[in-house]
Amino acid sequence: MAMPLSASLLRSVSTVRCRVVAVVGGRGGPIARPFGSVAAPISTVTPPLFLPLLSRRSLARTLSSSRTDEAVSMPTDGGAVADADMNAVQRRLMFEDECILVDEHDNVIGHDSKYNCHLMEKIESENLLHRAFSVFLFNSKFELLLQQRSATKVTFPLVWTNTCCSHPLYRDSELIEENFLGVRNAAQRKLLDELGIPSEDLPVDEFIPLGRILYKAASDGKWGEHELDYLLFIVRDVNLHPNPDEVADVKYVNRDQLKELLRKADAGEDGIKLSPWFRLVVDNFLPKWWDHVERGTLQETADMATIHKLT
Repeated sequence: MAMPLSASLLRSVSTVRCRVVAVVGGRGGPIARPFGSVAAPISTVTPPLFLPLLSRRSLARTLSSSRTDEAVSMPTDGGAVADADMNAVQRRLMFEDECILVDEHDNVIGHDSKYNCHLMEKIESENLLHRAFSVFLFNSKFELLLQQRSATKVTFPLVWTNTCCSHPLYRDSELIEENFLGVRNAAQRKLLDELGIPSEDLPVDEFIPLGRILYKAASDGKWGEHELDYLLFIVRDVNLHPNPDEVADVKYVNRDQLKELLRKADAGEDGIKLSPWFRLVVDNFLPKWWDHVERGTLQETADMATIHKLT
């Protein structure tokens, strides 16, 4: 039976840190409140290893009691043991990063760990849907920058995809709805993290949101995606310093080179695979939007009022 903790014991364990405890906001600082609400208290949970009087069942109830008010997300299937082969960087991001949960109309309804948001079991049983973004960066020759995801990525390793694909996190700077600034801030952050592009080379006001898609895709039997994805376009000449923990390879392609890449992916040649979200954008929007890139008229084709549900 779980017993109350004495004040002295609480003080003694308050300095303990455990890597499997994910504080909301990750590296951006702890935040534990939904957008627009009064700040909620930050909850810190000390793992059972250090609290012999606190039962695992009590801890589980504490962690699962409220998605929007708790500041901790733990793996639901013995993650630290079951995912022992997970790359250390990806493990840290899985447990530290808190994704923004939304409904199908893109209203913020809470937050949960990146780990939980990408478990197909959770996606299917709880219909977890999180906000994401996909950046399409073109150079001054109107070539599109693609990346091949690192072999250590938990979802869709070694697939080719658009320039950068990630998530705004549950933190003040990335929850800003006005002018889609939160998503733009997140894109700037991740382009530095993944491709080493300095933030000053990518002004946030130059990211042009063109649309939103909602899709679900399984990566393997355990992991997958269920995202409401913001599609951001930008035309800039940049210097690249890819992070090998995130990116295996990069290349610029023109239209004909992209068509050849698609052909190889469809034919299964050279082991080429494409991410499902990138393929959805290519098949539904990219040719028309590429025309606007070349004409300098991207703003004319933007439609942020519609959420396209694609399969």
